[in-house]
Amino acid sequence: MNNISFAFFGTGPLAESVLASLVRAGYIPKLLVTKPDSKQGRHMELIAPHIKTWCEMKNIPVLQPIKLDSEFSNSLRPNVYDLFIVASYGKIIPEEILNLAKHGTLNVHPSLLPKYRGPSPIESALLDGEKEVGISIMKLDKEMDHGPILAQTKFLIDKEATAGTLKVTCGQLGGELLTQIIPHFIDGTLIPKEQDHSKATFCKIIGKELGEIKLEDNALIVRNKFRALSPWPLLYFFIKHNERNLRVKITKIDLVSEIENNDTSEKIILSVIPEGKKEINFESFKRGYIN
Repeated sequence: MNNISFAFFGTGPLAESVLASLVRAGYIPKLLVTKPDSKQGRHMELIAPHIKTWCEMKNIPVLQPIKLDSEFSNSLRPNVYDLFIVASYGKIIPEEILNLAKHGTLNVHPSLLPKYRGPSPIESALLDGEKEVGISIMKLDKEMDHGPILAQTKFLIDKEATAGTLKVTCGQLGGELLTQIIPHFIDGTLIPKEQDHSKATFCKIIGKELGEIKLEDNALIVRNKFRALSPWPLLYFFIKHNERNLRVKITKIDLVSEIENNDTSEKIILSVIPEGKKEINFESFKRGYIN
């Protein structure tokens, strides 16, 4: 059954882990669809997504559409696909495209749907202090994360896990779950089950502004934020220094020590980078900038 013809839509660590699990099991995509190359770094160099580079090394064709319009749709039509698989693609896929594959489109979503529908399920779960995270394999329809569920699994979140590490783990487990269910979905023995839409919760796009904290903020909330916003956009705070607001990025905090409800973020910050300076430990920073 692993000779099915499928296209894979995805970008980023979660998608890379899903695809790696599929390939290890012998499921090789006929096509990768990923985001366009983007300008990054100080010199704004044009950088290709890692998943694109990996697929090109494997001689897997790659498409990077700016828009999922009729031109893109028509580029898919000459090929016959049994299935489309989506993992952290980052674009809403029109219904016309979802239905181009013979058996439709499956999605790996890192939450226990219908909880945390939307673009930031892992970050939102960490922000909320959840103790476990889930993975859902669903059949996509025209509404966001609304389609019927084929399979779900969940696991406890390690205390030191961040959004970055969880995306890799969820991708790996999601890919492995896909390899188990694809044959049964294709032969019709696995029937998708409609979600309980009355229990749906939603999450939003994560922005840089969410990373701002104050040193007097509650330590537990700051710890959850740090885990949710690592590796991007990370946490930062402002202090008055030499008559100006100095932006200070938090690079490391204590994720494991016991904290009380009235503890502030100062107790758990371990290292920072003051604007324009190198990384230093927080105690040294306080002596030079605060005390």
